[in-house]
Amino acid sequence: MALDPKKHAMPVQDPQVRAHNFSEVALGYTHEMAIDEAKRCLNCKNRPCVQGCPVNISIPDFISCLKQDDIEGAYNVINKSSSLPAVCGRVCPQETQCESKCTLGIKFEPVGIGRLERFVADWHNANCKESPKKVASNGHRVAIVGSGPSGLTCAGDLAKAGFKVTVYEALHTEGGVLVYGIPEFRLPKAIVAKEVDTLKQLGVEFVTNAVIGKTLTIDELFEQGNEAVFVGSGAGLPNFMNIPGESLKGVYSANEFLTRSNLMKSFRDKCDTPIMKGGKVVVVGGGNVAMDAARTALRLGAEKVYIVYRRSMTELPARREEVEHAEEEGIQFELLRNPVEILGYHNPDNPRDERNGFVTGCKVIKMELGEPDAKGRRRPVPVEGSEYVLDCDTVVIAIGTSPNPLIKSTTKGLEVNAHGGIIVNEDGLTSRANVYAGGDAVTGAATVISAMGAGKVAAKAIIDSFK
Repeated sequence: MALDPKKHAMPVQDPQVRAHNFSEVALGYTHEMAIDEAKRCLNCKNRPCVQGCPVNISIPDFISCLKQDDIEGAYNVINKSSSLPAVCGRVCPQETQCESKCTLGIKFEPVGIGRLERFVADWHNANCKESPKKVASNGHRVAIVGSGPSGLTCAGDLAKAGFKVTVYEALHTEGGVLVYGIPEFRLPKAIVAKEVDTLKQLGVEFVTNAVIGKTLTIDELFEQGNEAVFVGSGAGLPNFMNIPGESLKGVYSANEFLTRSNLMKSFRDKCDTPIMKGGKVVVVGGGNVAMDAARTALRLGAEKVYIVYRRSMTELPARREEVEHAEEEGIQFELLRNPVEILGYHNPDNPRDERNGFVTGCKVIKMELGEPDAKGRRRPVPVEGSEYVLDCDTVVIAIGTSPNPLIKSTTKGLEVNAHGGIIVNEDGLTSRANVYAGGDAVTGAATVISAMGAGKVAAKAIIDSFK
């Protein structure tokens, strides 16, 4: 049989339909498509795809099982390395990781590894009703701060090694950024709940509404009998531009905007959590979070959505797939543009005018690319006299986040870098004895899979420390 040079396309909702609902955009491979795609794998001896996976999934092995239609066997291979396969199959940037190393990709399109992982995980969740077996206790206790991808991964690996694990989550639902940051149309919350439930069946305990640093401190976690603590609290502190007008009504950080919609369900008509709906929306930024915010605004009823990004499409950091989906849905990209002021309504003759203080526009300036910056990207330079106004009712700032300083300020001996990230060694160990950290709390905002990788590294170090 001749090798197909292209990977099987992912079935998706029609753009004109999905732009008005929160159902998942990508529909997943059929059984036949998954088997056919698996057969494209060359089963290389040197396994370069594994080297590109932050959690080192044995990719050729799970695909070999899939070729033989042993889907549960494929799931078992993945599950040895990943606690969140259904999540990673949806949001992991495989195109820059495992698939970028695929030997087949040298001449043709690489194997659709992420799409196969999603198929396998979804099939398992739909067909396997057997609960995972708890491992006999080894008598040791560990506390995990945060139930995002790094915390869940660390908890899963520790539970499988017999540790008593308690995960503390600041919000009212487990899942961290997976539930408050990533929209339903990219990652259904039922998928996250299923992965969390699997960890509960392994014996992991979850405590919600627990803000470590206020509800409990790191010191108090040790006083309760925990012998190690892993900090996976993420990077939930939003960055702003510090331009005039950012305090106007209708200006959100992307964190707040997405949390109101994703976790607090403000898109529902009867929900008590308010959010700006309709009108024209400007989203500032070019990453995946900006794409999520823009596409959420569209689904909330916006008549027009702009993405304002200070560099060109070439430098845009969001996944190509997300950019293409946004373009298909009608979102307008204002590239080589940067906001300089957010404008608001003000009626000096009537201070009680209900329109006072609300956003009316976003003044932007044209940019051109100059010399490379410290990261090698060409630095955007303002074009003098090129300002103009985008009419809008809402502005969402999506230019990144930083680790919240709460844990550092309430934990003695915990060193952080200039950006607020917790400093760790190669094993995830911080400057404080028996305190480990990983994910965005260390690196700043990054990918789900890199956070998972950090959780695995710390779990292994914790396990080794008790041998």
